[in-house]
Amino acid sequence: METRHAGADAAAAPLPVRDGVGPSRVYLPDGPWRSLLDFLAERFPHVPPEILRERLARGDIVDRAGRPQRGEAAYAPGRWLWYYREVPGEAPLPFDLPVLFRDEHLVAVDKPHFLASTPGGRYLRETALTRLRRALDMPWLTPLHRLDRETAGVLLFCAHPDHRGAYQSLFQSRRVFKEYEAVAPLRAGLEPPALRRSRLEQCPGQFTMREVDGPPNSETRIELMRVRDGLGWFRLMPLTGRKHQLRVHMSALGMPICNDGFYPVLRPRALEDDFSRPLRLLARAIEFVDPLSGARRRFESLRRLEG
Repeated sequence: METRHAGADAAAAPLPVRDGVGPSRVYLPDGPWRSLLDFLAERFPHVPPEILRERLARGDIVDRAGRPQRGEAAYAPGRWLWYYREVPGEAPLPFDLPVLFRDEHLVAVDKPHFLASTPGGRYLRETALTRLRRALDMPWLTPLHRLDRETAGVLLFCAHPDHRGAYQSLFQSRRVFKEYEAVAPLRAGLEPPALRRSRLEQCPGQFTMREVDGPPNSETRIELMRVRDGLGWFRLMPLTGRKHQLRVHMSALGMPICNDGFYPVLRPRALEDDFSRPLRLLARAIEFVDPLSGARRRFESLRRLEG
């Protein structure tokens, strides 16, 4: 089963964080379903009906008051139900997740390639959030931003729900400086530093983004740091935070980031990751003035991008 992950709402959920995994929830809209099981079977068509019946019989699905729900009960719309997601056969990832900094407000980590930031889709336990909640015994840890699963580098988490709004306001008001590093083929005629400004929109029916005509909604400053064997090491400084922004901008300049499976052409997704070919993109550093302490914070990744 899969639907909205409770995430920041976990503190108000009727189920606790369990082994690092927060509860997810599903909303019951108006509709023609006669029973709760009828609704769940349609809402989660990839889950066999016998699995749904088993989970309901075990009391795994509860309402706001924590009361287990019965599958044969008449369908009652206009409410939320909570449950724990299950991802059978999730393979462990052989990469570490070093903690760069930790205090009573913040946790900064150095995320490896191939590790998702938060649960979603095929990934539940092998995510930065779940790993950290377990390892640090911090069930209310929540992400302050995200990195693509393919991207490595500095990732920030808030240690307590009461402080999350103060830190998120920094990201919303663009008071967080982010610096990335990427390796890509050189393009003749491009003289750094360069500024890429364009309008990004999601490709219809796809997960990827594209540049389209219209007022720009994305900006990236691009600087060439060094050259080796026909490849360039670039410093990328996003001035906005659009999905896949750096990957789309580099591809549009004719310099797609090495090992990018999305741009310029979306490749079929392999059943297993090729750990020898990570995306050559690294969130090198993040810097801001801490809204709680007033201290200037700068966290830097210790990872290196090879050619």
